[in-house]
Amino acid sequence: MKTLYIKNMVCGRCKMVVKSEFEQLGLPVVSVGLGEVELEEELTGEQKQALLQRLHVLGFDLIDDKKSKTIEKIKTLIIDLVYHQNNELKTNLSDYLSKNLLQDYNSLSNLFSEVENTTIEKYFIHQKIEKVKELIMYNELTLSEIADLLNYSNVAHLSNQFKKITGFTPTYFKQLKDKKRQQIELL
Repeated sequence: MKTLYIKNMVCGRCKMVVKSEFEQLGLPVVSVGLGEVELEEELTGEQKQALLQRLHVLGFDLIDDKKSKTIEKIKTLIIDLVYHQNNELKTNLSDYLSKNLLQDYNSLSNLFSEVENTTIEKYFIHQKIEKVKELIMYNELTLSEIADLLNYSNVAHLSNQFKKITGFTPTYFKQLKDKKRQQIELL
């Protein structure tokens, strides 16, 4: 079996679109996960080129080098944690990433900072703030419930972090008519 790593594949809809592209190209897929596709066999050069073209049109890309694969795995784990597990972090982020990637956190942190020009922690915070924006826009939860859901110690901590990142208080953001959210892959 062969695993391909795909950049910008961060949600359930992405998995469906990518799987569909593989099927349309007649490539036998064993499984599709966030950021990766497992195939029964190695791709030919021609198949890989056709796949690259189709994925690129959709905003995806194949990742070939080890550093990029590691960076993409870090991002995928963080996005999955924030958006799909309701930030159910039972340990600290460094232990979570080290355990899931089977690598020393300092190495992961240095690599991420070197390639992305930001820290893992800042990336994690930006993802959480985007989730907060989403939840504010839905207008179904109070700030206290949002703070609890995303493991903030209290509303003040959430509000301070929100203002530091966005320049607005959560309350002011809620009142804005043109609420700006960013696409996950652009963070």
